[in-house]
Amino acid sequence: MELDPTIDEPAPDAGESETLLFSLERARAQFAWKVGGLDSRALDRRFPPSDMTLGGLLKHLAFIEDFYAAEHAAGRWRDGGDSPTFPWAPAHFAADPDWPWNSAAADPTEHLYAVYRDAVAFAREAWRTAVAERGLDAPTLAEDDPRTLRRVLVDLVTEYSRHAGHADVFREAVDGLVGEDPPQT
Repeated sequence: MELDPTIDEPAPDAGESETLLFSLERARAQFAWKVGGLDSRALDRRFPPSDMTLGGLLKHLAFIEDFYAAEHAAGRWRDGGDSPTFPWAPAHFAADPDWPWNSAAADPTEHLYAVYRDAVAFAREAWRTAVAERGLDAPTLAEDDPRTLRRVLVDLVTEYSRHAGHADVFREAVDGLVGEDPPQT
């Protein structure tokens, strides 16, 4: 059930690519720390007036990781195909555009954590490869999208920043955990 909150600092002379990928890794670690180690009750807890839950955040960011990596960096989904499959079957989204948010409460805790870990592992490799092989100035692989890899990575870090803020407030309400970066050993 644990997620990895490790932050590996880049070298002091790291270039732009390393620094930008580090920024994403740091955001992932911050988020993992805020949502990690919780049971289903904590993951399913709503925080009015929002219907948002920590489990919904987990599943949403897992989808974002898979989607951004598949559409922009790898040009394929995790299973190697050109369209989403389990757990992101298009039928889910056709029935409910907010399906990742709304369906998380029905998922076992272990499943939510596994989906997130698998999505991050796929995305991490996809982004490292794309940046190393094509560079930050390269266009993404998404059709009719004029953004560069740099711009989409910035958008992904921004997405994490927004939701890490939500997770920070929610986690404090659950068990009092506070702080910006997870403690490093």
